Amino acid sequence: MDLIDRIRGARLVGVLSGAGISTASGIPDYRGPDGVWTRSPSAVNAFTLKNFLADADVRREFWRSYTGHAAWRAEPNAAHRALADLDGDGVAVRVLTQNVDGLHQKAGLVARKVLELHGSMHTTACTGCAARFPTTEVLERGEDDPRCPECGGILKLDVVLFGQTLDGDLLGRARSVAAASEVFLAVGSSLQVEPAASLCTIAAQAGATLVIVNRQPTPYDEEADFVLREDIETVVPELCAAVRA
Repeated sequence: MDLIDRIRGARLVGVLSGAGISTASGIPDYRGPDGVWTRSPSAVNAFTLKNFLADADVRREFWRSYTGHAAWRAEPNAAHRALADLDGDGVAVRVLTQNVDGLHQKAGLVARKVLELHGSMHTTACTGCAARFPTTEVLERGEDDPRCPECGGILKLDVVLFGQTLDGDLLGRARSVAAASEVFLAVGSSLQVEPAASLCTIAAQAGATLVIVNRQPTPYDEEADFVLREDIETVVPELCAAVRA
């Protein structure tokens, strides 16, 4: 049975998506040849929870990186839309995304079918009282180190930084999706960040057909049934179109 038939016959298709699926929407990835951290390795410091909480200069760098960020203007690309259309045509799709840009939902997948493993840039939380605010409202204030209007605490985007654990309930739900998937696509992820990357192993050990779509080699390539190096914005729509034909 070829890949198209496997996807067409699957009761559940799980998709682990990483930064590579959004590069065609104008959002730079992190570890690719032109990635944020490839070009500026020191930028990682601003994405470490300990440094963020302890150093106002780190927080200022962090907030500068998101003021005017390309993700605010980005639109879903053909890969995002193809996955949403596949689900709309009756193939059950569940997306487990490492991205914080919200483009899967913007492409048409309902929110309950998207688990944002690393949070969302669209909301901001207080690290003191846990109040939440729309990030656009925080940015409109024009502060380089914004504070909570309710308690004066440090504000942080609702995203998971290095040194910060993923929400246990959310991770448990993601593992359940991976284990229940008959086909599991890892799309645009370097598969270097755990525990998200290990969802591939959970899916494979449960019997899923594991498909990795990524421009660069990943640590999980040997576990995969199919490894596709083609352009993500081309190969994902082609796969989905073939399944729907």
